[in-house]
Amino acid sequence: METKNIFSESGIILTLLLIAIPVIVASILVIIKAKNVVKNFLKKKELEKFNEYLKNLSTEEVQKLEQRKKELEFSLSNNELAGDTTPIDAKGLIDNVSEASSLRFIEQKKKSQARPYIEPDLTKLILWYLGCATFWLLFGTTVGEYVGIKFVAPDVDHYSWLSFGRLRPVHTNAVFWGWASLAMLGLAYYVIPRVSNVPIASIKTGYRTLILVNTSVVLGSLFLMAGINNGGGEYREYIWPVMALFGIGVIISLRNFYKTIAIRTTKEIYVSNWYIISAMMFLLVIAVIAYWPSWQNGLGETIIQGYYMHQGVGMWFMLFNLGLMYYFLPQQLNKPIYSYSLGILAFWVQILFYTLIGTHHFIFSAIPWWLQTVAIVGSAGMIIPVVAGTTNFLMTFKGSWHKLSGSYTLPFYLIGIIFYFTGSLQGTAEAFKFTNLVWHFTDFTVAHSHLTMYGIICFMLWGFIYTVVPRLTGKEPPQITVGAHFWLALIGLLFYTFPLMYGSTLRGLMWMEGTKSFIESVELMAPYWLWRAIGGSLMWLSHILFAYNFYVMVKKKEEIEIPSSPKDILNAKVAIDNQEVTN
Repeated sequence: METKNIFSESGIILTLLLIAIPVIVASILVIIKAKNVVKNFLKKKELEKFNEYLKNLSTEEVQKLEQRKKELEFSLSNNELAGDTTPIDAKGLIDNVSEASSLRFIEQKKKSQARPYIEPDLTKLILWYLGCATFWLLFGTTVGEYVGIKFVAPDVDHYSWLSFGRLRPVHTNAVFWGWASLAMLGLAYYVIPRVSNVPIASIKTGYRTLILVNTSVVLGSLFLMAGINNGGGEYREYIWPVMALFGIGVIISLRNFYKTIAIRTTKEIYVSNWYIISAMMFLLVIAVIAYWPSWQNGLGETIIQGYYMHQGVGMWFMLFNLGLMYYFLPQQLNKPIYSYSLGILAFWVQILFYTLIGTHHFIFSAIPWWLQTVAIVGSAGMIIPVVAGTTNFLMTFKGSWHKLSGSYTLPFYLIGIIFYFTGSLQGTAEAFKFTNLVWHFTDFTVAHSHLTMYGIICFMLWGFIYTVVPRLTGKEPPQITVGAHFWLALIGLLFYTFPLMYGSTLRGLMWMEGTKSFIESVELMAPYWLWRAIGGSLMWLSHILFAYNFYVMVKKKEEIEIPSSPKDILNAKVAIDNQEVTN
């Protein structure tokens, strides 16, 4: 196979363009931030020079300035416009003008909106979901960090239950079913009652699902470390009784959401509920198909594995998160979604094409060629819902881009949307024959899965959680650690994925040439695996900061604050007066 002109291949060109988009966006953000820092630094230096100049002013210069000051003061009495009445700052334009933040180089972001009324019991349930999800994120990625280190230090331990083969599925399943799934379900318990304009049908059912899912992940992790697994299929390593607990949990919450939507007081079923309910239905379908006993052997098992793996990502995680985005993005921008019709179009076209692409990682395999062709066509068809969804989200941003710099939640939304576009279309590019031949069986697939599951799902979930938790608890996270979380996660993801994609391309081409041994291709990947470990470490550090931010939002003790602004003083006086009347 000719490999010299790989840059003429459409899949390679498309992938390079998709890689360039997040790099350009991140570079622009970094340049803007750096420019502001440099500008402040130069201003500070200029002020220092001016202060030195002031110290050395001669007596004559001081006298001249005082004379000029008197002249200026004499020319105006300062009451021509205001008269003798007391000035009132009704709009608060000069209120707190003398105040300054302690760290002047950190831009102050907009606070979250006032807390709407949410049932206290429902608030507690949602926080339990998000708290458990945060724990599984830390646990799962700590395991992943350890597994990543093993690529550069494979002899770090010699215990069977800590071996790479057992820990890797512990990492992937914990972040899939523990972190992302629990976070999505918890956020759905917030979104569905609000867009249906009715209380949730049953809060107790929510707790039952929470217990079942957590039990599933705990048992699944223990069984995997003990060497008890489903014997193969990626992301379905849990044995069927463990996965059945997860499935039962989803079934009862699906029934709970359905009953809530059925008694809605709104005329239409909002688009978020379409996506969320469908995602839960698809998860049950693909889990039954994946664990069906008669499909666990031979070529059929490979086909089922491809179907399960893709539907798990595209029809569970992606569909669910898009539904949440259709609620949270308009709410954060305080404007309606750009096009309800585009949302519905993307919904149906994704169902049409995404369910066909299961075998697109098995091009040139023993699977029937007509099935491989269907997978390629389905992958190309995914351009429609991805472009429609991205257009819908970006056009919703139109006219509100200025809000991005003053918000600590919207950057998470924007990065999630950008990776939704680039990561999804990268999957389309991988389905082409040439690119599949180069990249399959290499670490390129690992990089792609992190671009999608991390770049899309995690960034969106973090944005949603930073949006909703302050509304539930009335407590803001520290803006410095939120910013550090964002940049460590983004830079870590770029360090993790880009070297892997580059090294994997070289490795795939080496295999196609067939002139060097396999072990030489392993040696080739060593520096890229080091970058993978560095990037993974940055991502892991960001998760610790996220856990701290979540703790602050939920458990931080109330600080005693003395009212200082007129508004706070008046509110405090009203509260004291009311208390005296009550007593």
